Amino acid sequence: MFLRRGFMKRKFKNFTAFVDRKITMIKLLFVLSVLTFIFFELGRIFKSMSWESVKESITGQSVTGILLMTVLGFIAVVPMLTYDFVLVSFLPANYSGRYILRSGWITNTFTNLAGFGGFLGATLRANFYNRSSSKKQVIFAISKIALFLLSGLSVCCLAALAVLFGFGVAVQFKQYSIWLFGGALYFPLLLILTHFKDSSFFKDLSLKKEVALVTGSTLEWSAAAGFFLFIGFSMGINVDYLAVFVLYVIASIIGVISMVPGGLGSFDVFMLIGLANLGVLDETGVVWLLFFRIFYYILPFTVGVVLFIHETGRKIDNFLDGIPGTILHKAAHGILTLFLYVSGIVMLLESTVPNFAFSNSIFVKLYPYTFFFLNQISSVIFAFLLIGIARGIEAKVKRAYWPTLMILLVGIINTLWRNFSLGMVCFLFIIMMIVFLSRKELYRKQFAYSFGKACFDGSLFVGSFILYSIVGAINSPQYTIHHAVPDALLFPSEKVWLSGFLGLVIAALVLFLIHRYLSGEISFEEEEFPEKRIQAIIECFAGNETSHLAYLRDKSIYFFQSAGKDKLFFMYRKKADKLIVMGEPVGDRTFLREAVSQFMKEADQAGYQLVFYEINSEMTLMLHELGFDFIKTGEEGYVKLSEFTLKGKKQRAQRALINKFKREGYSFSLIKPPFSQRQMNELKIISDSWLGSQDEKGFSLGFFDEDYLNRAPVAIVRDSKQNTVAFASLMPSGGKKILSVDLMRHKKSAPSGIMDKIFISLFEYGQKNGYEFFNMGMAPLSNVGRSEYSFIEERAAHLIYEYGYHFYGFRGLRSYKNKYVTEWHSKYTAYRKRNSVLVTMLQLASVVNQHAVDEHRKFSLMIAHFFK
Repeated sequence: MFLRRGFMKRKFKNFTAFVDRKITMIKLLFVLSVLTFIFFELGRIFKSMSWESVKESITGQSVTGILLMTVLGFIAVVPMLTYDFVLVSFLPANYSGRYILRSGWITNTFTNLAGFGGFLGATLRANFYNRSSSKKQVIFAISKIALFLLSGLSVCCLAALAVLFGFGVAVQFKQYSIWLFGGALYFPLLLILTHFKDSSFFKDLSLKKEVALVTGSTLEWSAAAGFFLFIGFSMGINVDYLAVFVLYVIASIIGVISMVPGGLGSFDVFMLIGLANLGVLDETGVVWLLFFRIFYYILPFTVGVVLFIHETGRKIDNFLDGIPGTILHKAAHGILTLFLYVSGIVMLLESTVPNFAFSNSIFVKLYPYTFFFLNQISSVIFAFLLIGIARGIEAKVKRAYWPTLMILLVGIINTLWRNFSLGMVCFLFIIMMIVFLSRKELYRKQFAYSFGKACFDGSLFVGSFILYSIVGAINSPQYTIHHAVPDALLFPSEKVWLSGFLGLVIAALVLFLIHRYLSGEISFEEEEFPEKRIQAIIECFAGNETSHLAYLRDKSIYFFQSAGKDKLFFMYRKKADKLIVMGEPVGDRTFLREAVSQFMKEADQAGYQLVFYEINSEMTLMLHELGFDFIKTGEEGYVKLSEFTLKGKKQRAQRALINKFKREGYSFSLIKPPFSQRQMNELKIISDSWLGSQDEKGFSLGFFDEDYLNRAPVAIVRDSKQNTVAFASLMPSGGKKILSVDLMRHKKSAPSGIMDKIFISLFEYGQKNGYEFFNMGMAPLSNVGRSEYSFIEERAAHLIYEYGYHFYGFRGLRSYKNKYVTEWHSKYTAYRKRNSVLVTMLQLASVVNQHAVDEHRKFSLMIAHFFK
């Protein structure tokens, strides 16, 4: 007996060892056998079904019913999130509620559809919750959660047994009660295991956590069963729903035991057989199960996939320093902009010249991928709405995001209402995803029209208006009586044409309103001229060769502050989408890079780009590092006063000229402000004589303004009768290093060489008063593009220098100044890369050649005079 017992024990051990070795194969064979049964059973059921009845049942559902199923399907999934909130309580790391919700939704919807025996859920949770936790801690936490996943189903089994034996409902399913009894035992056995087994594994499993897990599991299984019953009720199926509940619980147990992901097939076959026993037609049962699978499994899983892709993409993006995300957002932004433009233009062509449009093969291919409106007015208006909002999206304006979403939703709903197709739904869904992905590219606070964009949009609208007017004219009865209308321009009817014309008029108003909305109200300008702030910076840090021009009040001022104190200011003027900055910034140059970066950032957010004019080599190189290109625009001449003398052969002509003025009684003097009204009138007469019929200009040169002239000394030359014949206003720079002048004017009747008299007298004055240099000003385009290796833009500028002296005298200007200049310093214009040099220079010239403004008019202007 003893030997026999030992033999049996060895046999049992060998058997269990064999099972352990072959467990994977055994499981696989079991699943395959279940799948084989399911395959044949489904084939039998589907063979006897009427698929026409299935189609009618699906299409017969109301929109309200479908919406309710969608919402309740998502709500039914929510209880599963309890597992994740309890799981993180076992781990040392802290996770935000948002992170747990996102991770929990991904894990549970994936497990719901393709659980693979809990392997997928465990893998995903281990990946999401491994931060600051050991591998053992994560495994233990997941294992505890896994124990309670079926506790809710066990509670449902108890409820089903109560219905079956307590109320005598669903008696036809009594033969399956063994499954219910087996499932009902799971919960009590789990309680015994967790409470009475002395193990360190369960030491942190408090009663509170256990109750939370059981409650969550019970709500999960109850919500799923309740949602299944709701679908049948929504479909209007007349059946005993308590019996369906018992059937659902039994089918769920069979689905779990089958180990098929989501119980797919095993659950469905049993439900179809059971529903047929309850008097539900196979066709109706299939639709019922189909809706359950779609709204409880597939739609939540789809959201989970999107969240998973986003989460995985974020991790990859972080690992690669944000490069993939940037590429994705920029690509989405470009595709969205292109789609809006193309759709708008295609719709416009379809509305204005339909025959011409539909005879074009490219148009015919593009047309299905746009929006459909049957009304002529709505088509034209919507076309320009798309074009207008595309401009905002292209300019990366944040305010364009929600209007874009609303416009696209209106277009999508209208399009699908009139021409529904699955392909169109997928295409438009992709477009909405692209809108969502492009949102991070939309950061600017307002829209500023560039010269090129304004020309394009203006040409598009004006061209459409003219073309449409021509089409209307040649389709009129007066014209068609005597002439044949080309097929491409033939219009359906005069009434339809008039409707489209009205649409164009309304579209003009729509474009105006869109532009106003996108433009915003951001301004860098001060409400009042900040004279005291300008003066304080110049007194504290000294000025430069252009700082005095700030007092002209024809330029806007941007201040850079550090620790709440003004450190630097820029002078600029707005032109289209450019802020054209005049010269070097004034103030503490230790903050130069920081100040330029801040100005760039704030200007960019407001939709503007910076252009720096008449800047030195050092600042040009710094701007080049910040993404600017540059072009040389001339040279500025300086006279080293310690080396200036009228002695020697070189200055023989100037020496003779000065002696001549002395003999003729001309005198030089410096008068200081404030000037009397008589003195100001005298200077005004000279200025008017010098200007003649020309208009006053400003910006990089001063213009005649009493307030401006009263801020600095004025050098004057008088004739022998003590009449003032010429003057030059000085430009203080806040130090004694550089002496410079601004306005230099003389009467038409003044003798030749009178300006040389002023220059030489100022040189002598500077020598006596300790100045190091005298600034002779710019020689525009001097030494620009002389090398065969120069940029093409600089070589074009050199042509202007060589051949343009007939109308401006560039060569003569440099030649004149070269008589005195000791050294020439290069000056540059810096502009953002990828901007057109031609357009930038045209904008510069446009600002430079504007008439000088009244001192009380405050423009956002600051640009250096392009031609001094």
